[in-house]
Formats: sequence, C-alpha cells, structure tokens
Amino acid sequence: MKRVLIVSPYFPPATLAGVHRARHLAKHLSDFGWEPIILRVRDEDYTERLDPELGALVPTAVKQILTGAVPPKLARAFGVGDLGLRAFYHLKRAIELELGHASVRPDVVLITGSPYYPMLLTSWIKKSFDVPVVLDFQDPWVSQEGELRPKLSKGGISHLLAKSLEPLALRHASFVTSVSDRQNEEMADRYIWLDRTLMGAIPIGGDPDDFTALRSNPPQNPTVRLNKDKVNLSYVGTFLPKAGPLMLTLFKALAQLRDKAPALANRLQLNFVGTSNQPNGGGTHLVGPIANSAGVGDLVHETPQRVPFLEALHLLANSNGLMLIGSDEPHYTASKIYPALMSATAFLSIFHVASSAHKVLSEAGGGYCHAFSGVDELSRLESVIAQDLERFASGQVHIAPPNPSAYQAFTAKHVAGNFAEIFQRVAS
Repeated sequence: MKRVLIVSPYFPPATLAGVHRARHLAKHLSDFGWEPIILRVRDEDYTERLDPELGALVPTAVKQILTGAVPPKLARAFGVGDLGLRAFYHLKRAIELELGHASVRPDVVLITGSPYYPMLLTSWIKKSFDVPVVLDFQDPWVSQEGELRPKLSKGGISHLLAKSLEPLALRHASFVTSVSDRQNEEMADRYIWLDRTLMGAIPIGGDPDDFTALRSNPPQNPTVRLNKDKVNLSYVGTFLPKAGPLMLTLFKALAQLRDKAPALANRLQLNFVGTSNQPNGGGTHLVGPIANSAGVGDLVHETPQRVPFLEALHLLANSNGLMLIGSDEPHYTASKIYPALMSATAFLSIFHVASSAHKVLSEAGGGYCHAFSGVDELSRLESVIAQDLERFASGQVHIAPPNPSAYQAFTAKHVAGNFAEIFQRVAS
C-alpha cells in the first residue's frame, strides 16, 4: 500500500471547517490503496474550543503525527495569530523527519489549506526529497473579497502577502486542487504558466456515516434547542460577507408573508447557528440586524457561536426545513450543502446561478431552489420565496427527499477515490 502524508495543521478535535477534508481522506483513502498519515498540530496549541465527539469520528487506526507551535500569547505579541505561521517550522521539522528518516517514506505529500503558509514548503519538499506535492485550496488564498480590504488594514496586508506568496507555492506543485472549477479558473487566469491539466475541482463533500454516528450518539445538552411550538427553519454555518443582499431578500419575503397572513408567519422561527464562525464565544450578531431592518427580527433566533459538529448535524436532521443561503459571488460553492442533502430535510436555497452549489441542489431535488445572476434581480424572488415560506409554515411541503445518486459523487468516500487517482498519477 502506498502512503500519503497529509499536512493539515487543523484536524479533529479542532472544530474549524477546514478539518473535514483531511478527516474524510483519513477515513477512506485506505479503501483505494493509500495509507494516510496525518501531520497536524497538537490539541494544546489550538486556541479554539475542541470537539471530542468530532475527534471520535476519526478511525483509531489512522496514524497521526502531532507537532507543536509557537504559543498563542507569545505569537500575538508579535502580531501573529495564524496557526500556519505559528507551526511553520514545527511542521517543516516533522516533514523532514518523516520524509528523510522513516523506514518507508510517503510517496506523496498533500498540503491542505487554510491555513495556507505551510504550502510554501512545497519547493523545499520537492528539491530536498524529490517527493511530489499536491496542494489543496479549500478556499481562495487570493480572493476577490481580499482585494476590497483597505490596503493598510490587517486584512489588506494579508491579501498583499497572499498575492506575493501564492505563486511561490504553486510553481512547484505537482497537482493543484480546489473546491470548484471556477476557483481553479481564477487561479489559472492569474498565472499563465499554471498547467490546467494538472488541476482538479473536488468539493469537500459529506459523509453519510456521520448521520449514523449521530443516531447512536445524539447531543445530550445541545447549545441550541429547537422550539417545539414553532416551525423551525435552520441555517447552520458562517454568515458570509457578501451574503447580506440574499439574507435581506429572505427577510423581505418573510415580511411579505406576515403582511398577507400574520398568524401563519408567526408560526415560523428562523434559526441561524454558527454565523460568526467562532467556537469560543457568542460573537457578533450579524443576521439579526438585517432581520430587524426588514421588520421580522422577532421571528429570527441567532446563535453566533459555532456549535459542535454532531450538534450541527442534529439541527439539520431535526429542523422542519433548512435555509441554504449563498453569496452574490458566482464562484462561491458551499460545502455545507452536502450534509444538508444527506440529512434529507426539505430546504429553501438562494445561490448565484453560476454557483456549483445551485447546480447540485437543483439536480438533487428535495427543496425549493432559487437563483439569480445579479443582485438587482433579487427583488423579483421575494414573492416566490414568500410562497415557499407559506408552504413551510402551513405544513404543505410535499417534496420527495433528495436523490442520493445526485450527490453520490460528493460523498467522502468518492472524494477520497478522486484524490487517490491524483496521488497515483503524480507518484507514477
């Protein structure tokens, strides 16, 4: 069996969204003839709250190499918070030991981000050990949103660094993956020397086995409890900077329903959970003010902090409906749609028509899918979405569950198979 060293600074029980790529590969790669070895930062160097139940989803047989990092307090004294920077030299030393001294060294190295700074080790790995490196961009390192940040702000400086450093990492990569074709196209457009035949689009996907784990171990003391006296529509995930116009459209539709049938509208409770993407505290309410501006804030319940993974799945599986809200950016794709589809809960979605998420949801069925090509078109969706909300409120949602074949290619096992093919290609 061939071996792949997966460099993923965050890994369960860390709770950030980026852990799931490595988690899925750790579980399923062996089915395709590849032994995964996880290189990650040790638990005590994470600053976020840990999720032991998420950690328990990782098979115990998976080999994990744990490394340290500069302590957060010391690093912050120098203005450094990024784990990829705090652990950079620790990761480099661990890679050197594994590639240079292991009795059977890995055949391929996969570096998944964010954080992205470990990708800068690509050239050193290739030159020092002649081992192919695959780079996996779960989000854009150089982003359109970053371009809009003030130049002298922390975000602006990070963006300038990204523009300078990304090509240094890519120059020596044996293969590059991201979560969408659009993201790959934008990357290739930035660098004319990038070989498009050595790029692949592989969404994060989801693992149906996670719902099996949920059924055997439901949350005992959940952070968020659904109101049994209401029809619960739930959104679980980060509030995106460019999702504001879409959220406002949703709330204006709810206001329309309230004007038409106030008693029916008042049966609804719209739950937004994990909007701040911060697992340690309450965070800032980002959705509530938008709902208040539309006059429906009393129908919205927002929990900014990220909840444990199995609790998030519990909300997906036990809500009356799900809200899947994207961004006004065409390239945006949402990994959260795959667990939502696997939950078999009816949904209401709003995505840009060019987003791969809209295409997947439309083909899968199981919900009301809405699309737009420009923010100026959103107003025309309000009345249609109001009708969908009325169906949920009145219990008149009669939709067949999503077709599993539509998301089969996005299951964790299938995704692992795609990576195994890439590893075989670059290692040959």
